[in-house]
Amino acid sequence: MSKDAVTTATAAPPTAAGTPADAGDAGYSKDLKARHVNMIAIGGAIGTGLFLGAGGRLRDAGPALALAYLICGVFAFFVVRALGELVLYRPSSGSFVSYAREFLGEKGAYVAGWMYFVNWSTTGIADITAIALYTHYWSAFTDIPQWVLALVALAVVLAVNLISVKIFGEMEFWFAIVKVATLVAFMLIGVFLLVTRHEVGGGTPGLSMVTDHGGVLPHGVLPVVLVMQGVIFAYAALELVGVAAGETAEPEKVVPRAVNSIMWRVGLFYVGSVVLLALLLPGSMYSAGESPFVTVLSKIGVPAAGDVMNLVVLTAAMSSLNSGLYSTGRILRSMASAGSAPKFTARMNRSQVPYGGILLTCAVCVLGVGLNFLVPAQAFEIVLNVASLGIISTWVIIMICHLVFVRRAREGLVTRPSFRLPGSPVTEIVTIVFLASVIVLMWNDPEVGRKTLLLVPVIAVALVAGWYGGVRRKVGAGR
Repeated sequence: MSKDAVTTATAAPPTAAGTPADAGDAGYSKDLKARHVNMIAIGGAIGTGLFLGAGGRLRDAGPALALAYLICGVFAFFVVRALGELVLYRPSSGSFVSYAREFLGEKGAYVAGWMYFVNWSTTGIADITAIALYTHYWSAFTDIPQWVLALVALAVVLAVNLISVKIFGEMEFWFAIVKVATLVAFMLIGVFLLVTRHEVGGGTPGLSMVTDHGGVLPHGVLPVVLVMQGVIFAYAALELVGVAAGETAEPEKVVPRAVNSIMWRVGLFYVGSVVLLALLLPGSMYSAGESPFVTVLSKIGVPAAGDVMNLVVLTAAMSSLNSGLYSTGRILRSMASAGSAPKFTARMNRSQVPYGGILLTCAVCVLGVGLNFLVPAQAFEIVLNVASLGIISTWVIIMICHLVFVRRAREGLVTRPSFRLPGSPVTEIVTIVFLASVIVLMWNDPEVGRKTLLLVPVIAVALVAGWYGGVRRKVGAGR
């Protein structure tokens, strides 16, 4: 254990005067209510990964994609459950970065924070790309360049995010309501089409859509394995519950309820919707450039249905982008308070919003606008894989922090709350092995996955250069 890890661990509990253990927690309002956090927990994850990404993955992997969603969903639940336990031990807007600082030292917090920044800044690029693709669905916008639509979307969400956390919470609440209601409506329509055997795209929905088109694994096992990183990306944002807990007045009541509800919602919305999609149309009829839900609704003879669904999934992408700006703003402020992020990212406006970190994330998203200009057809898949590196590393760090936390609890140094991750330490180890295997298996995808892995040394060099190029001195000086 490093010296700074011991120091930060010793200083972790709040002082008697009420000073927060993480200096980055000071100055926030506590305006997020239970309903906000509950919907943020699931609403943030219902975005481009499911609404847009599922189309291309269904085409590549076939009906077995539902199994991939289920497996990844179980491990995602383990991660969020571990984070939930850490949140109840000590709520913090710095979330896992703050816990990494306490249990792994400032180097751990530095890596956790910047990899999370990589995740959400590239996810932001994926979101604005998806927004542009969704908008092109309507003929009135087809002549507008994709990069222009991406830039407009970024500007709108940035303006909204800077107002206040209360406005963010309300927007995410209603965005999530719309997304959940839409998925429920689609599933009801899908069940109706199945029961009545109503024609969809010239075919009759049912098991024949699977058995007559190559079965559950039409292209073999490898494509299912290769889409795993994209499936994990679909679950990125579930950890937002940890960040949001730092701005709610009663985390001990709100967090357990929000975390425990994730598992059944994952099974219903993710696995259930993919199963329905597979039963309604063969995988070959879906595409990466169009939401699979739009594909289905457009083929049942009601064009307006496709328009409505496209509008909903567009707002889902806007919601995901909004969540990304929210979380990175808080995480970067926690890092800046310890000297491991630029000083300006600690700045807050009059509405108690950390605008410095939000603007830094937007700056990277602007690079995504350029990506949409250079390679509009590949922009989404490229950034999706890079974002997967960020979220996988974040989840691994959360599980490592939890392992150290449990070890210290056994030594009597900290106290575990009653809300706990079951099966520790086996659960953490199995989850870490699974996540590491997903990274390794990306090498089997020469088109995108292998190129993404080649970025790992580049990211590692950048992290090392950043640490030894100035961060270490700021941390050592105690800012």
